[in-house]
Amino acid sequence: MTRTNKNDKKSSLEVADILREHIVDYQQTYSLCPEHYKIVYDLLNCRTKYLGGHIERCDHCGTERIMYNSCRNRHCPKCQNIPRERWLESRKAELLPVIYFHNVFTLPHELNPLVLSNKAVMLDILFKSVSETLLVFGRNPENGLGGKLGFIAILHTWDQLLNAHFHLHCLIPGGAVSDHWIRWIACKNDYLFNHEALSLVFRGKFIHHMNKAYRKGKLHFPGRCSSFETPQGFKQLIDSLYSNKWVVHLKEPIKRSEYVLEYLGRYTHRVAISNHRLVSLKDGQVTFTYKNRKTEKIQHTTIEAVEFIRRFLLHALPNGFVKIRHYGFLANRNRTKNLVKIRQLHALPPIGKIAEKSVEEMMLSLTGNDINLCPCCGKGKMQLVGEIPRYNGICPKDIIRPPNYRKVA
Repeated sequence: MTRTNKNDKKSSLEVADILREHIVDYQQTYSLCPEHYKIVYDLLNCRTKYLGGHIERCDHCGTERIMYNSCRNRHCPKCQNIPRERWLESRKAELLPVIYFHNVFTLPHELNPLVLSNKAVMLDILFKSVSETLLVFGRNPENGLGGKLGFIAILHTWDQLLNAHFHLHCLIPGGAVSDHWIRWIACKNDYLFNHEALSLVFRGKFIHHMNKAYRKGKLHFPGRCSSFETPQGFKQLIDSLYSNKWVVHLKEPIKRSEYVLEYLGRYTHRVAISNHRLVSLKDGQVTFTYKNRKTEKIQHTTIEAVEFIRRFLLHALPNGFVKIRHYGFLANRNRTKNLVKIRQLHALPPIGKIAEKSVEEMMLSLTGNDINLCPCCGKGKMQLVGEIPRYNGICPKDIIRPPNYRKVA
C-alpha cells in the first residue's frame, strides 16, 4: 500500500497513518510503556469519532458538518498550533525594546543512553546547569553586565533525522537589572558572552549535578548504560565527558523586538516531526524530508516504518515534565512584578491586559479564514446544534493492546 503527502489535506500522510498501519509490527519488537501507549492512543484517536465532537448547522442554507475533537496531546503534530499561538500571545506583554540573543546548549551524544534511561532526572539537570551558567555569567561584571538576567529555555530532544539530540534553546533579552532595581544594564556592541567560556562552565555544572544524582542513587543503568553503574565505570564516563568540548552555539542576535515572537514560534510547541515533512509510506518504508545542516539543503531519507515509530517515540517526555521554563527576572513567580519595574526603567507605559482570543478569532488572524463561515453557501454562520459523545464501540485501543489482553477481553 502506498500513501503520499499531497496538497489535499484529506489525503495527506500523517504520523497517525504510520502508527495505524504499523504499530502492531512495532510491538512485535518493542513494548509500549504507559507514556508511549498514551501518545499512540491519542494520535490514533485525534479528530476522529472516538473522541466525540459536535454538529454545526448553517443558519442560512441549513448545511451541516461534523467537527471531531482533537486529542491535545503535546506530542501530536496536529494539536500544537492553537497552544503555540496562545502562548505567544501571552508573551507579547513581556517584550522589551532591547536586542535579543539566542544561545543553544547541547549535550554530548555519548550521554544519550543515560538520558534516555533517566529522562526526568537528566533533563532537569540540563535545565539547572544551563540556567545556573547563564545567571552566573550575568552576575559577573567582568562579562559586561553585573546584574540579573532573564531568559526563556526551550527543550528539544531530536535532530532532523529523529535521532536523540538533547539541547536547550535559550532566548535572552540583551541586558540585566542591577541590584535593588536601580538601573537597566544593556549589552554592549551586540555582544553577550563568550561561547567557549559558557561551554566550560556549562560542562562543569552539568557534571557536578550528575555526580550528585549518582551519589544519591537517582540514576538507573539498564541495557547500554550498565557499564556506567559501578563507581569505576561512572568515573570513566565522567573522565570522557571532561575530555570533550561541549557545544554552545550562539546564533545571530535579534535586533528588533517585534521579530522576537515570530522567532520564538519556530521553537516552542514543536514535536519531533511535523506531518508536512512526511512524503510517502510504501511497503513498510517511510520517506520524509530533512535539512542537511552541512549543505543547508532539503533532502529525502527512507527508513523502515517500525524504525520511524521507534525514533518518534524516542522523544516522548515524562508525564508532567515542563519543557519551556523561565528564569531570572522572567521566572514565573515574580515575572509580572519584575516586568513592571523594568518597563519603568525603560520609561515605558504599564503593561495592558491582553484579552484572550477565541479559537475563531485566532484562526482568522492566522489564516484569514472565518471558520464559522458556511463552507457551502459562504453567507451563513455555522451554529452549534448538537454534541457527539465519545465513541463507546470498537476503539483504536484494540489495535495497540497486547495480543494476550485482547484474548482475555
